[in-house]
Amino acid sequence: MKWFSRSIVRLSSCIHSHWLCGADSPPESSIIEQVVAIMGQQNPPAGGSRKISFNVSDQYEIQDVIGEGAYGVVCSAIHKPSGQKVAIKKITPFDHSMFCLRTLREMKLLRYFNHENIISILDIQRPRNYEGFNEVYLIQELMETDMHRVIRTQDLSDDHCQYFIYQTLRALKAMHSANVLHRDLKPSNLLLNANCDLKVCDFGLARSAASTDDNSGFMTEYVATRWYRAPEIMLTFKEYTKAIDVWSVGCILAEMLSGKPLFPGKDYHHQLTLILDVLGTPTMEDYYGIKSRRAREYIRSLPFKKKIPFRALFPKSNDLALDLLEKLLAFNPVKRISVEDALRHPYLEPYHDPEDEPTAPPIPEGFFDFDKNKDALSKEQLKGMVPSMSFDLDFDIDA
Repeated sequence: MKWFSRSIVRLSSCIHSHWLCGADSPPESSIIEQVVAIMGQQNPPAGGSRKISFNVSDQYEIQDVIGEGAYGVVCSAIHKPSGQKVAIKKITPFDHSMFCLRTLREMKLLRYFNHENIISILDIQRPRNYEGFNEVYLIQELMETDMHRVIRTQDLSDDHCQYFIYQTLRALKAMHSANVLHRDLKPSNLLLNANCDLKVCDFGLARSAASTDDNSGFMTEYVATRWYRAPEIMLTFKEYTKAIDVWSVGCILAEMLSGKPLFPGKDYHHQLTLILDVLGTPTMEDYYGIKSRRAREYIRSLPFKKKIPFRALFPKSNDLALDLLEKLLAFNPVKRISVEDALRHPYLEPYHDPEDEPTAPPIPEGFFDFDKNKDALSKEQLKGMVPSMSFDLDFDIDA
């Protein structure tokens, strides 16, 4: 990938360890409990900071909490035999079948992809025994920050916006070539390091593109942040395409350009209102492209709105950036630019190299069988799939 010299923040870079890259087997180790405090909470407990236990190999020295989500905590750590800095993601997925499904999806997909702009799994902490298996520990590359934090703390130059969107689309090309929809692209799921390397993470909501028109459960778990949802997700409930991810990239680009979300909807109706406030009332062609009659009636009930030119919203932005933004945020998914065409857009010309934008083979039939059969699988059956997957992991990772 073409090299980019600017740095966002002055942070130490990661050094790949020898054995994690597949050269040697790791030495024997034992699992020990390490405790780390979560500082700076908005509502800390009466005793001060909250403490989290990590039951991981003694080869890892836990350092600081760097992120926390609905069902997991991420800490930075050092792999002591090599000195490599890593991230350890602790997931507690077994309280709910939905969390089990997300964990299985993420583990399977991160094993499947081997791409510079997609986060990889370096190791998985094996459980001592099944009876005490209540947590999953994924050891991954350490990325110092994410796009959400960067946007909130500094203005991004046009060069930064170009390079970050290029890398996001480069990752998306691999996903879409494999017939995988990410479905949860947002700034906090774009990890960054001091060299401006970007890696897409959090594949817990990802699904096969082939399942979107025949699987009635496609939207069951769709709880992604609504600010980055494509309008067709809210207006139809039968067919979804790769264009939903492209819309999310457009929302991210807009946020990079202005420093704030473009469509920060408070609920379903407010989200649609904000989108139409900017894009205007759909044309008749786009209106009849909406599959749901009920959704069409809702759109028809709204007052007519004129489109707001992006130049008025982003007065200081590059003309080419705004042209790409128009194409990424086309209301009609059929008219929305494809990932391949977006990579060829003049705005990304400094980085576009068709010989260095790899694809991935389509995921095999049955890859997401556990999703199709989720209603017939008990929580214990889903839990049983996780350790077997970790033991099958191939650690032949390129440095």
